Amino acid sequence: MTINEKQDEIIAEFEFLDDWLDKYQLIIDKSQSSKGVEDKYKVEENVIEGCQSKVWVAAEYKDGLIYFQGESNTDIAGGIVCMLVEILSGHTPDEILNADLYFIDRIGLKEHLSPTRSNGMLAMIKQMRIYAMAFKSKNN
Repeated sequence: MTINEKQDEIIAEFEFLDDWLDKYQLIIDKSQSSKGVEDKYKVEENVIEGCQSKVWVAAEYKDGLIYFQGESNTDIAGGIVCMLVEILSGHTPDEILNADLYFIDRIGLKEHLSPTRSNGMLAMIKQMRIYAMAFKSKNN
């Protein structure tokens, strides 16, 4: 499944919900049903700088594809990182670096997050792209 197909699936989940309380609940549910991050990756070097809450993102490179794990100590940030992991995992570094993450605007997430949560989400995306750049340069 492509990055855009994964985004479209998430958009479809949110389209059925009119109320933002229900949308927040879906984000929370995603966090609570997430596999999270393996304990061996819950180290300071995997903590996302710029997030108000504690968010871990780890990445592994296997057979030309990057696989992410993400987790937070809060449900909203956890749901956001879960969606990003769901969308970006299993793709090449170039696909991740060139991805237009339009789902953020399409589900209205950007306009319904506090400035600190919005900055945290941008920091998560930035870190995932940094991993992609690192794996790309290491494997060229």
